[in-house]
Amino acid sequence: MTIVYSSLNHPLRVPLAAEVHSRPFLRVAAPERITHLAVFPSGSTPSGGVVPDGADGGPQHAALADLCARFGVAAPATGAKYFFHDFGRFRLKWECHTEFATYTFAQRHEAGTPLDAAFGQVPLHHLPQEWLLALGGRIMVAAHVVLCRGGRSATAPDPLLRRVFEGANLVGSRTLHGGEIWTDFLIQSDGFARFVVYDHGMHEQEPGRLVQRLLEIETYRMMALVGLPEAQRAGPLLNAIEGELATLTAAMVDGQGGAADAMADGEQALLRDITGLAARIEKLALETSYRFAASQAYFRLVRARIDELRESRIEGLPTIGEFMERRLAPAMNTCDALARRQETLAARIAHTNDLLRTRVGIVQERQNRQILESLNRRAAQQVRLQQAVEGLSVVAISYYLAGLFGYVAKSAKAAGWPVDPDLATGLLIPVIAGAVWLGLRQVHRRMHRAG
Repeated sequence: MTIVYSSLNHPLRVPLAAEVHSRPFLRVAAPERITHLAVFPSGSTPSGGVVPDGADGGPQHAALADLCARFGVAAPATGAKYFFHDFGRFRLKWECHTEFATYTFAQRHEAGTPLDAAFGQVPLHHLPQEWLLALGGRIMVAAHVVLCRGGRSATAPDPLLRRVFEGANLVGSRTLHGGEIWTDFLIQSDGFARFVVYDHGMHEQEPGRLVQRLLEIETYRMMALVGLPEAQRAGPLLNAIEGELATLTAAMVDGQGGAADAMADGEQALLRDITGLAARIEKLALETSYRFAASQAYFRLVRARIDELRESRIEGLPTIGEFMERRLAPAMNTCDALARRQETLAARIAHTNDLLRTRVGIVQERQNRQILESLNRRAAQQVRLQQAVEGLSVVAISYYLAGLFGYVAKSAKAAGWPVDPDLATGLLIPVIAGAVWLGLRQVHRRMHRAG
């Protein structure tokens, strides 16, 4: 029973199994010439705080399809991340990464070709110039590699190597299983970096692995350094924000005394200023956090590829690992320090903001308590006023009730009853007043119990 196309398979089983084989190294054997390009999408820059537009490889897919069409080769499907083909005069390996795409062209040459002649006959010469000009991106990395078959390992750079590299400070090392690397990590007058790799008896697949690691070191080194301009730009902005935060904190300390109203107004103004600082640091973090994180990720890849080289020293020359630790690590430490400083400053601003909000809340509670006390005083005054007016109310009600009883007495006298209206009214007035007063007191008691 086969399960290759069985419904038992998880939909992602085959793609995930193939993922680890999706980017095989380029198979090369000495003598060989290699040209490597790393291209950013057109219209985007790697220094932004977000992933550049077009980083999905759309423009680079179009450029690759155009190159394939010029040589009569079938282009890969849209969405492909890897492509390899032998075009006859050269071989091409194309890879699409998150932020860039790489083109690696390889071409064999005759044994015994001098190094300077080998660098003058790179496979890039087989490409149409109009295709290069319409590549649809910005080149971040451009490098030539010459892979030669060597006899014995050199103990010092020979004059021919000195002529190939324009830089005065060479970097060289021996690698595991018979490899030897020479470079100066400089962009030469032709606009390309140069690497010379000697094969001193490496096994069949090892030259391809060594060349790929070397090109990845150069590519990821440049990609890691993209964060350095962002760190240099963010440094003065962080200095300004820190200075303003120190000024606002001092104003908080100096403004603790004084009238409550003046304190409330001043702290409201301080709160607005600190909120503005928080917005500025958040904006800066959004612009730089992605770039700093990407630089650290690329730097880790550089170190991993250097570890895979397993270098040994050529007397008198720095190894690639030593060169990167001396030249690249300080720049990455700068980016890391700026990122941590940014986070620390954001936390300090948030803490200061919380403290000031607490103080503003305390002042507001004090004001609310004063308002409630004022309301209580007014209520007490109203109660006292009501009690003062209550006697007048008793008199007024008694007056009207006595008038009504007077009319009743007059009516009884007119009906023949032996009643003196004036005397009866005068005798009832105390009774009426007392009854009215007792009635109002009873009403007040009921309202008080209901409240």
